[in-house]
Amino acid sequence: MATLQQIAFQAGCSLATVSRVLKGDGPASDEMVRRVRRAAAELGYRSVASNGRGAGRNSPVVGVLVPSVTNPVFAASLAGIQHRMQAAGHGVLIAQSNYDPSSEAKAVSALLEQRPTGLIVTLCNAHRSEALSAALPPTVLLNNLPIARFQAAVTVENHRAGRDITQHILQHGHSRILYVSGHFVSSDRARLRYEGYQAAMKDSGLDPLASVQIPFVDGYEHLELTAAIERHRPTAIIASNDLLALGVISALRREGLSVPGDVSVAGFDGIAIGRLMNPSLTTMTMPDGDMGVAAAAMLLDIAENASQSRHLRLGHRLYVGETVQQLRYSTARQI
Repeated sequence: MATLQQIAFQAGCSLATVSRVLKGDGPASDEMVRRVRRAAAELGYRSVASNGRGAGRNSPVVGVLVPSVTNPVFAASLAGIQHRMQAAGHGVLIAQSNYDPSSEAKAVSALLEQRPTGLIVTLCNAHRSEALSAALPPTVLLNNLPIARFQAAVTVENHRAGRDITQHILQHGHSRILYVSGHFVSSDRARLRYEGYQAAMKDSGLDPLASVQIPFVDGYEHLELTAAIERHRPTAIIASNDLLALGVISALRREGLSVPGDVSVAGFDGIAIGRLMNPSLTTMTMPDGDMGVAAAAMLLDIAENASQSRHLRLGHRLYVGETVQQLRYSTARQI
């Protein structure tokens, strides 16, 4: 088996640098990390740290951090990650942040104790997360745009998706469109979708409305929209994800309003329950399972082949359900 000395010679660096890179516990430039990992891969080196082999463990593992394991979006991504990693002989360790930025660093620290081959993380905001402040093994951002230190990322174009769904609703004659979301501090995806909504409204010569923000974890079931409806009198509401869209529909019904008869509703993600409900939910479908597979494949390529970090964008598509209808002022109920 190859030694650390052989890796240092082939990579053209010191033994200490090789040790830092393979353990992921010290400073090293991106170029040096690539050189060391490429040399290790070419020489067939496998270490406890780089393989994620802990005491009593027979196979390497990767660590995955998501905001919620119960949200169908992240469940689909996790299934994709597990499928790809199992094919590569890796186990998967999962942690969740509960959409709480302050808990992300602790969750990542717990994953690192298991010596993972690398990490796949979905953060509330990659630019501000303390989880990325430590020395980390190869790391892929999932759903977060790349940042200077971590340029490996798998995303969809959330800003464009927000713009596209808003344009779809505008084309149905709506101009008073409200955006309801979880708190932006908990999801930069929700914020980007709102910014896309703002852009589409402004392109149409309309003033975007201020977003209504609620907790992601426990705000859906008892969502209260009375004040927003009385103030803005919306004819359509865009929710930042499909689960929240279901909460919006329930809240509207508690107000005695029908969907889409009185208010049209749309969401993001394309979860299965949205297509099964009646009326079916209009939504921007996201390739969550494929994103998980792509993130796993990218992590393996970086960790095992020292491949260059890159940003992979997957496409979204509109699912035209039945919760957005053409606005007819002569028959629409005055809210």
